[in-house]
Order: sequence, then C-alpha cells, then structure tokens
Amino acid sequence: MTDAELAADIAAEAGKLLVALQKSGLSGQALCNAGDLQANNLILARLRAERPGEAILSEESADDLSRLTRSRVWIIDPLDGTREFGEGRDDWAVHVALAIDGEPAIGAVALPALGITLSSDAPPPLRPAHNPPRMLVSRTRPSQLCANVCGMIGAETITMGSAGAKAMAVVRGEAEIYLHSGGQHQWDNCAPAAVALAAGLHVSRIDGSPIIYNKESSAIPDLLICRSEFAECVLAAV
Repeated sequence: MTDAELAADIAAEAGKLLVALQKSGLSGQALCNAGDLQANNLILARLRAERPGEAILSEESADDLSRLTRSRVWIIDPLDGTREFGEGRDDWAVHVALAIDGEPAIGAVALPALGITLSSDAPPPLRPAHNPPRMLVSRTRPSQLCANVCGMIGAETITMGSAGAKAMAVVRGEAEIYLHSGGQHQWDNCAPAAVALAAGLHVSRIDGSPIIYNKESSAIPDLLICRSEFAECVLAAV
C-alpha cells in the first residue's frame, strides 16, 4: 500500500475497533481508557509491521525524541475527542498522519460513528461555500477570540467536539471556517491538516504562518483551517 492507503486503512480499522468497544458494555472512564489504549496498540502494531523502523509520535505513547533526526515521522491520535466518544456522540475521530520534513504530507481522518474515512489521496470535492460563513468552535471550551472574530466577520457559529471532526466538517462542506486558539498538539491537527490541504483549503497558524511538524515540543497553540476565500478576512480579524 502507498503511505496514504496505509494511513486510511489503519485509521478505518482503529475506528471499527472503537465502535465495537462502545457496544461492549463498558462505559464512562473505563470505556475512554480502553479506547485510548486499544486503538493506540492497534495503530502502533500496524505501523511497525508495515513501516518498520520509522519514527512515530503518538498522544498515547512516550515521546522518543530520536524522531527529530528523521525525515519521515508518523503522527497519530488514536482517539481524538475522548469525551465525545465516551458520551456516545458522533463528533470524534481517529488521526493517522505522516509528516515529511516537517510538512503534513499524508493524512487520514476516520469518523467512525459516521462510517467515513477521509484521506489526503482522495479528498471530496469542495461544495459551494455558504455565505454568511459558518465557523466551527469548541463545544466545551469556546474561546473569546473565536467569538470576537465571529462577530467581526458576521459568521454563524457551530459547536462541535473533536479537532478532527471540526476540520473534516470544513472539508465536507458543513462549515467554512475552523478557528482554534486554545492550544493543541501535533497529533491533534497533523492528519486533519494533510486532508484539508489536499482538499484545497487554507491551513495555517492564526498569524498566517505555516504549521511545522516534528518539532521537539508537541504543542501547537493555534490553528486555522478554512475555505481559501475566507482566509484573508479571518486572519485580518485575528
């Protein structure tokens, strides 16, 4: 399989495991812990079998900083939106990405509760943009910056759970803007960024600079994924 095919296959397989876990009788924190652990184990096993020796950065594993010497680094979030997963919602995701020389080159985002996996090698065509634009914000921690930008550009607000679900909502044409300023990590947005870029969307930090992956710190403080026609006005408002 190509890297993109592998990423999509692994994300989809982990998603099926997680959906099965939701039906297993587990609930609450026990369900969330099992989801994080089992999905991570599955993804690591697949990558080590299919791409032996390549570097991996996962939210659920200790960080091996030898990755900093590598050109290719797999960046994964086995369960993005653990709270939503535990609550039985559909706005959670699985992220499998490959950063090459710091760029989000390959990515797949599974939305298992919807039975969908979006990949950087086959993004859906963009639908016509909605005007006024719709902006996705956190359903539990919406920032004041997002509220201010929404008001300045006249956007409608949509609340949603995981970063992957929000980013893919823009890719799928359910919204035009995903603005985040509350702090994230590389695994939160590498796969979504790869899919969004492949779909022709704007992806950057909120100062307009590109996001660089495989840095020593996993932190990425902010993110903008949006339709290209809205990027200038959103960045100006920020």
